[in-house]
Amino acid sequence: MKHYETVFILNPVLSETQVKETVSKFEDFLTSKGSEIVSKEDWGLKKLAYEIQHKKSGFYHLFEFKASAEVLIAFETEFRRDERIMRFLTVSLDKFAIAWAERRREKLKQKA
Repeated sequence: MKHYETVFILNPVLSETQVKETVSKFEDFLTSKGSEIVSKEDWGLKKLAYEIQHKKSGFYHLFEFKASAEVLIAFETEFRRDERIMRFLTVSLDKFAIAWAERRREKLKQKA
């Protein structure tokens, strides 16, 4: 299993409950397929650099997880099918990116 990181932007017109339902849907999808979620972060409502679907802001979320390539393909297909998702980006993490992500999480824990 490879290490991945996905950032996705949810439509800003969703209620807080709908946002939580959507995030838990994708989290449950990964865990049901045998993937391990390393970390998840809610970055909140942020202004976009440019309009997407005539929207100027969106709810940002980040998942860091370990999954097989087959699971990743199905995961991204689910993103494409869900109309609440405005954009998403998945990257494969190498050993240096994994180490950097761990350091970043430690800094966030210290601030909290």
